[in-house]
Amino acid sequence: MSAETYRDAWGIPHLRAATAGELARAQGRVTARDRAWQLEVERHRAQGTSASFLGPGALSWDRLARRARLADTARRCFAALEDKDPETAAWVREYTDGVNEGLAACDAPEFARTGLAPGRWEPWTPLAVWLATHILFAGFPAKLWREHITAHLGPDAVALFATDGPGTAGSNGWLVSGERTVTGHAIVAGDPHRFIEEPGVYQQIHLSCPEFDVVGLAVPGVPGIAHFGHTGTVAWAITNAMADYQDLYRERLRRTGAGVEALGSDGTWHRAARHTETIHVAGEDSVEVEVIETDRGPVIAGGPEGLDDGTPAALSLRYPPRVTADLGFGALLPLLRARRVADVDRALDAWAEPVNVVQAADTEGGLLHRVAGRVPVRATANRLRPVPAWEPGHEWTGWHTPPRAGLTDGVAVMANQRGPATPLGVEFAPPHRADRIAALLAGKERWSAADMPALHTDTHLASAGPLLDLVTALDGLSPGAAALRDRLLAWDRHMDADSAGAAAYAAVRGAVVRHLAAHPALAPAAVPPAYPEVLQPWLALVPRIAYALEHLLRAEDPYGIDRAEAVRAALEEVAAEPPAGTWGDTHRLAPWRALPDTSGSPEPGLSGDHDCVLCTSAVPGLTDRAARGPAARYVWDLADRRRSGWVVPHGASGVPGSPHHRDQQPLWLGGELAPVVTDFDRLTKETDD
Repeated sequence: MSAETYRDAWGIPHLRAATAGELARAQGRVTARDRAWQLEVERHRAQGTSASFLGPGALSWDRLARRARLADTARRCFAALEDKDPETAAWVREYTDGVNEGLAACDAPEFARTGLAPGRWEPWTPLAVWLATHILFAGFPAKLWREHITAHLGPDAVALFATDGPGTAGSNGWLVSGERTVTGHAIVAGDPHRFIEEPGVYQQIHLSCPEFDVVGLAVPGVPGIAHFGHTGTVAWAITNAMADYQDLYRERLRRTGAGVEALGSDGTWHRAARHTETIHVAGEDSVEVEVIETDRGPVIAGGPEGLDDGTPAALSLRYPPRVTADLGFGALLPLLRARRVADVDRALDAWAEPVNVVQAADTEGGLLHRVAGRVPVRATANRLRPVPAWEPGHEWTGWHTPPRAGLTDGVAVMANQRGPATPLGVEFAPPHRADRIAALLAGKERWSAADMPALHTDTHLASAGPLLDLVTALDGLSPGAAALRDRLLAWDRHMDADSAGAAAYAAVRGAVVRHLAAHPALAPAAVPPAYPEVLQPWLALVPRIAYALEHLLRAEDPYGIDRAEAVRAALEEVAAEPPAGTWGDTHRLAPWRALPDTSGSPEPGLSGDHDCVLCTSAVPGLTDRAARGPAARYVWDLADRRRSGWVVPHGASGVPGSPHHRDQQPLWLGGELAPVVTDFDRLTKETDD
């Protein structure tokens, strides 16, 4: 037997082979069959060539990918992997060989629409895809925001606006030990929150060979199962640790007859690597990009002549894989082979990027709650803002030991809040999701796997409190505004799709955000510095106000803003033109697609909100549509893997027209899970490869 492919009722691939290498090849092959267009989009994004078929809208990303040297870093990391871990390198090669075989036989309709032919994957391409997927995960542009808002409002404004911003990725996760379950065995459950893409960013898959048998959520284009997996005897899951592990340096650059030099912390000028690359843009002229790298790292914005508006600035990015030539791929095979928590723990010692909080449990009662990843030791200033490359004291001097944590009353909750990763980060998510999950878990002594979707779909919005407190104190309102106030105060604070109260609250909240953004004290910050377009979401004032609204409404010194009057004006505005329907009428899914959707199907209305456990993130003040949300949901039952469940927003297939393209969406919308099937006798055999 080389490899066999089976499918369950949801079209999820189940692969069986004689060796790990043959299985990796089969995984690459089936991923290319199911996700050919997605794989090619990700390959081009990793290489900085996506504008060649997506047009000028992709140019800013391609510039960043080229200037940050993502593809070159992936090549370096794979070369180091071949040298230090040839077994894993060979396994990755098998995967890319399988991808190439699958792409050669694919007939995805998007290729015909664009006139694009599938390209060839190199052994380093999965590493490039992984790096491109996570390069903005730690939100290094937030350092530019802190600098920007400090310039306008002073250093105290940094804490005022500190919250989980629109460009970061989060997750919910919880570990319930056997002492708190009906079976006496642990349950691991949660949902990663990312931009919702179609096809989805996670691929449900089952990988089986004599060495291991694992179900989990894979990243298309990357072998194995990195983030969420269940081997039958041990299961693991992650959330974003919100750690700070990337630095921005202000660079002083000058041109010489030989190229470009950068001023170092020793007071002397050092030669910087420099070359020019060409980005082809569909429908427009090609664009040349100057790629410069100093001793700190690649220059991602500006250059010797400054930014595009003439501001004398250049920024270099220092990120761990560029420094160490290690993306942590050495952890992937040991994770698949894990049998106990101790095996997962050892595997994660090799983890590098991104930095995650990990929870794991095994059938023998073993439990794990730790941070995994590489965070540099350096000055505090590096973590807060761009630092001057020409001044000493901003060097990296080692690596932090990843922290560990335990359980409280048999439970551990992770939702990007301050927790075990606190020493490694600067800004964390508000505690609302974590507190709500903990409170729900405390409400019952024993839990089962079947109970968990009720937590996944909880819509209570604790962050509504400060705004509603101000609404309560208002008097002298018009009759319409007074009636609206009474409706809001009677609302149950649940952001349900069928709730008219939630729609009214969201309308008032959005109006408050806009009024605050227009106030003379804050409005000057609405003009962002001239950094690349791809970094602008971190610098936009309205989203920053929206996600920091609690702080702004409770702050002791709100820069002379009369918050009660802002809320009064918002209430009167909404009362004059109230929302006609429910929250789900405007709070609709807005998935990212490389190409426009031609199906004509309307996007569904959603329950939830940014600070709900059901985290479907709108941007108050701009739009009620949700581009971010649960990119998957999972429940890993350690008593019996067959009682586990999972779901993704769309379906297992990325091919439009496939019966499995969107067949899981009703489950996802309804908070249900598809069963995890691992018995090959219950599956439909598709191919012998």
